[in-house]
Amino acid sequence: MPINECCNIDVVCCEADTLIPDVAALMRKHHVGDVVVVEDENANRVPIGIVTDRDIVIETVALDIDADGFTAGDLMSAPVATVREDAGFVDTLRLMRNHRVRRMPVVRSDGTLFGIVTADDIARMLATELSMVTDVMAEQRVREERLRKSSL
Repeated sequence: MPINECCNIDVVCCEADTLIPDVAALMRKHHVGDVVVVEDENANRVPIGIVTDRDIVIETVALDIDADGFTAGDLMSAPVATVREDAGFVDTLRLMRNHRVRRMPVVRSDGTLFGIVTADDIARMLATELSMVTDVMAEQRVREERLRKSSL
């Protein structure tokens, strides 16, 4: 299954010069833990970094530094690890593990932003798939029991 089938296409984005309090406000408004930092390229968004709620806490709050003096460009993880929209979820998990990230922007073949996938998205998809497998297993047992009773 390609990763574009389980990623979120409503990506919260900002530009590198966005102030950190504004980035945090975007996270709060959209109930997300990350904002993808993008550059506009021919009316398309190209991911250049990512800022997470953890980045903000570790780099400003924990150090008792005023976040007002920082921009997304100052705190973003860059270069950002991305995955192509046609990659499989196993390949995506490998990339996430290799880069030690839980969130990864999904890009088209031209590098423009398509969506974002999180470890939670993949876990949810796998849980749904496993649930369907267990349903089939349970249905098969019931079907066999009915067949055996009818042949007695």
